[in-house]
Amino acid sequence: MKYKNLGRSGLSVSRLCLGTMNFGPQTDEVTSHSIMDSALSNGINFFDTANRYGGPKFGWTEEIIGRWFAQGGGRREKVVLATKLYGEMNEWPNNKWLSALNIRRAVDASLSRMQTEYIDLYQMHHIDRTTPWEEIWQAMEVLVAQGKILYVGSSNFAGWHIAQAQGAAAPRNFMGLISEQSIYNLAIRDIEREVIPASLECGLGILPWSPLNGGLLGGVLKKERDGKRRLEGRSKETLDRVRDRVESYENYCGEIGHEPGDVALAWLLHQPAVTAPIIGPRTQGQLDDSLRALTVELSNEQLAKLDEIWPGYKTSPEDYAW
Repeated sequence: MKYKNLGRSGLSVSRLCLGTMNFGPQTDEVTSHSIMDSALSNGINFFDTANRYGGPKFGWTEEIIGRWFAQGGGRREKVVLATKLYGEMNEWPNNKWLSALNIRRAVDASLSRMQTEYIDLYQMHHIDRTTPWEEIWQAMEVLVAQGKILYVGSSNFAGWHIAQAQGAAAPRNFMGLISEQSIYNLAIRDIEREVIPASLECGLGILPWSPLNGGLLGGVLKKERDGKRRLEGRSKETLDRVRDRVESYENYCGEIGHEPGDVALAWLLHQPAVTAPIIGPRTQGQLDDSLRALTVELSNEQLAKLDEIWPGYKTSPEDYAW
């Protein structure tokens, strides 16, 4: 396993991050624990979750992680633990968004569910347009001083939100954000316009979620032909819209001798702003498949061909102006 500092921080994390969103609703607790054990044995030290994961039973996923930590064996000490807050946990007021009150309540609830004394990376799951940055940073500073969190990250922020957050943190002599978690993959590259440039300028590491774009980049056409996967609804509509590109992509992956999912993850690992793509295995087999990407080296020629199949964006304003 290779490791990289998360953004400008001194925190060393594995080049793949274990996403746990499926633990509970899709993957039972015994299997979830087995996957976490396997991830750790393969050197993955970076685990990501959120307080709403496990819905409709919010907090279920954090509870599963907590019972895994409780087994001991150095599990907690070996893991860089990331969770998130923002979404509504119940219908009562002040149990959502990023008010100082909700930040205080949410972190204590997550710590209790995960049976730990601290969270390594506490992430805001979405921008809060109703709470001033002075309030947010004051609340986060208190948590750092109390030893409940060590670092702060964002998720689903625009580039100007990142700049705004860092601008408000600097006068307080507070480190601010060290990471941004965004949807980013070969097929969806919108963050190349402004989020990635802002992150690079402000020293944030990018943590891409949905690295296979919901399976679209994971060999979906071959699985469809083999009868292993049948897409419906929005997923089918998306595939129908870009079927020619997906076909060209899968054919090219065959030419260079790699599975499509491995190439999609490897491409992200070749992007300079990316620290660790977030993989979300439902099964042990899916975790094993993801690990193969760490051995895939893509040449400049191959990267150029992938850009030809899945065009990206220039940095703004050059993307749309001279």
